[in-house]
Amino acid sequence: MRIKKFPKIKRGAGQIFLYLLLFIGIFFTITPFLYMLSTSLKGDIFIFEFPPKFIPTDPTLQNYLTVLTRRRFDKYFLNSVIVTICTTFSVVFLSSMMAFGFARFQFKLRKPLSNLIRILMMMPSMTLIVPQFILASELNLLNRLEGVIMVYIAQNLSLNVFLLTGFFKQIPNEIEEAAKIDGASPWQIYTRIILPLSTPALATSAIFSSLGAWDEYVWAMTVLNKPEMRTLPVGIASFHGQFVTDWGLVFAASIIAITPIILLFIFFQKYFVKGITAGSIKG
Repeated sequence: MRIKKFPKIKRGAGQIFLYLLLFIGIFFTITPFLYMLSTSLKGDIFIFEFPPKFIPTDPTLQNYLTVLTRRRFDKYFLNSVIVTICTTFSVVFLSSMMAFGFARFQFKLRKPLSNLIRILMMMPSMTLIVPQFILASELNLLNRLEGVIMVYIAQNLSLNVFLLTGFFKQIPNEIEEAAKIDGASPWQIYTRIILPLSTPALATSAIFSSLGAWDEYVWAMTVLNKPEMRTLPVGIASFHGQFVTDWGLVFAASIIAITPIILLFIFFQKYFVKGITAGSIKG
């Protein structure tokens, strides 16, 4: 009796189709980055040459040198570093404490507050720009990094609380019960047991928070009008002239700006994937 091999053929065709989709996705994802990198290495006379060349004819680092020395780029970079670090540490600390409360304590408003967090996750941040601006103006937070940091913390809390709550629920209660028998307080359980066991989830929370703070443009542009207070996205946008834009400088600045985020994701990729999958099981 002859054995049919159609299932293997179907599986092979399915794998080829899957790889084709992955290749197409990678192509459309990486092509803009490669074009930006290529343009940043071109001189002014080669940027708009026709036909366009993907590989620079005469590569140069002059655009990078100009960005780093003449355009207040160091100040923009420092402002973004301050905003990102303060936002990330605050969000990770606050969201982990809130998630610990939702995961381990039973209180009267637990379910309504959990539903409120889910609602806030789905609310577009653009809808809150006007009330946030009015509040920042009344609190004298315009043109101050504190006003940017506080809003970034508020914007990132709901998602991170949701992810960390799901991760904390997977930690066995027996570990905490043993710690309670030994006389550990809730704070000691949180700092000495929950946090050390939650490294993947905390790393995921840190990546989300840092990415959101580093790349955010609309709110920073709204409240930071002084040139010396601008963050990187706003500073790079200022490179655009009213009539002419030096795209070599813009792309060179953009490459420098996205490099820290790429490195952050590369180094913490395994924690990021593990934290996402674990935190989404129990929300």
